[in-house]
Amino acid sequence: MQQKDIIGIDEAGRGPLAGPVSVGVACVSSDFDWGQIPGVNDSKKLTEKNREAIFLRAKKLQKEGKLQFAVSMVSAKVIDKIGIVPAINLAMKRALRRVVQNSSIYRTKKSKTGSDTLRDMTQCLVQLDGGLKAPEEYVWQETIVKGDSKEKVIGLASIMAKVTRDRYMKRIAKKTAFAAYDLAIHKGYGTKKHRECIAQHGLSTEHRTSYCKNIKVL
Repeated sequence: MQQKDIIGIDEAGRGPLAGPVSVGVACVSSDFDWGQIPGVNDSKKLTEKNREAIFLRAKKLQKEGKLQFAVSMVSAKVIDKIGIVPAINLAMKRALRRVVQNSSIYRTKKSKTGSDTLRDMTQCLVQLDGGLKAPEEYVWQETIVKGDSKEKVIGLASIMAKVTRDRYMKRIAKKTAFAAYDLAIHKGYGTKKHRECIAQHGLSTEHRTSYCKNIKVL
């Protein structure tokens, strides 16, 4: 069966000591012209400047109705409470819901009772990076190792997720409560400098306590 739309899914921020995890979902038609948004690749292989340019271009194309994307983030507090994999799945479901509702694959039909609506998810192919898996209602889905560098729609999802998360980390870094941690530089990842900051100042409300158990506070 030839799917009408292709959805790409990837996450950013699985491993940092601080900040949320971010999941990006991008949706394009099967005949989408990628020349409209050149340079899409694995977000880790692009410079920050290039990621930002692609992010802005995607926003413009979304306004023009040529693609759809959404990013959802789940906080460090929730990650500590339910674990990283459930947190990623939660963010994925939220982002998917937003994308599907605004795309051509969102089709509703009356149930026999006339009250409920059902979604037809056979019109799309979902491609996910690494070990991610979409909810069961997405009948056609495939998980691709290093998918963010092999499939542009996954690469775009990875860029949207990373840019959104990086912007968030830069924004909170300006607040007094987080000024001591240099979050704008390392984005919450476990660099030597970041670990030294935690040892000196303890944990902030943006830190994942379950990830920082081995860091001794001075």
